[in-house]
Amino acid sequence: MEHNLSTNQDQSRLTDTESSRWRIIHYIFLVILCLLAAWLVYLIARPYLKPILTAILLAVVYYPLHLRWVRAIGNPHLAALCSTLTVLLTLIIPFIILGVALERELGELYRVLNAQSAQDGGWGPWLANTSERLNHWLHDLIDAPPLDLQAILLEQLRKASLTAFEDAATLLSNFAAFIVDGVIAFFTLFFVFRDGPELYDRLAAIVPLRPGQLERLRIEIGRTITASVYGGLAVALTQGALTGVAFWVLGIRSPVVWGMAAALFSFLPLIGPAMIWGPAAVLLFIGGDWLNALILLAWGAGVIGLADNIVRPYVISEQVRFYPLAIFIALLGGVQAFGLLGLFIGPVALALAQALLTLIHEENELRRTDH
Repeated sequence: MEHNLSTNQDQSRLTDTESSRWRIIHYIFLVILCLLAAWLVYLIARPYLKPILTAILLAVVYYPLHLRWVRAIGNPHLAALCSTLTVLLTLIIPFIILGVALERELGELYRVLNAQSAQDGGWGPWLANTSERLNHWLHDLIDAPPLDLQAILLEQLRKASLTAFEDAATLLSNFAAFIVDGVIAFFTLFFVFRDGPELYDRLAAIVPLRPGQLERLRIEIGRTITASVYGGLAVALTQGALTGVAFWVLGIRSPVVWGMAAALFSFLPLIGPAMIWGPAAVLLFIGGDWLNALILLAWGAGVIGLADNIVRPYVISEQVRFYPLAIFIALLGGVQAFGLLGLFIGPVALALAQALLTLIHEENELRRTDH
């Protein structure tokens, strides 16, 4: 009797062991299938990752506004549509207003330059006269050889005409890709607004984390994205104001308009407001106002350009309590890896890494307490 009971217990232990092994094999098999499916989904979505990530970033930033639409309307579908249209309008209207203002200013600038060249007998004599003044200035400054500005300009025009067709084709292709990405981004944004809570609940049911841990990750990532947007806006306001002040002090037309243009260009990595103050300095230089041209170049490179490296890390670190040097490296690395989106992805990756390390530290502390 005891022998049979012992045999039954051994068989039960063997069955439990085999069942445990089967569960492990089954789980590993499911994980492998999930990784394979995730890789296939990544390959499918890879061409559209930037507009999808853009939509997610916009959804996080504008989600409080979306909640107001939900409370005001009640219908989640209509609220998502209103939120998407609101985002679209807030992004497009400033560009339209600035585009109209810049078109007028550039037209006026062309008329001024045309009138100035007409006084010297046309563009040819005007360029020759400007080239002569520039040669005298360079010779007095650094004893440079004579510079034929007209020949240089004609050579650049010749090269530009040779590559105009290729550049036009590339520009058309980029513009078409931009339109497609924009449509995908706002199409995705609508569904993120509408189905965001449901998608989050599904993710919470799958991810093997405690509800409190997942919620902390969500809050930390959302806070970092918002701080990155605030940092970008702070940089835009700072660089726009610095550009406008410089133009006003130097007597350049429409400093407010050009300050607004510099603020918008500040969102472009590497180039930024230099697209505004750089050509302005060149025009001052060509016009013979070399002192103001040098002042604008020094101000642009030494003050306006460095504002991004000071203001953005400071604002983000104040919002999410990161070390400013870590933010600075995350911004530079993010831009190099992801372009414009890197300004947001870099800090988010840093926040995610810091939050995960905190969770791992807490798990280790719990294990030590249990033991």
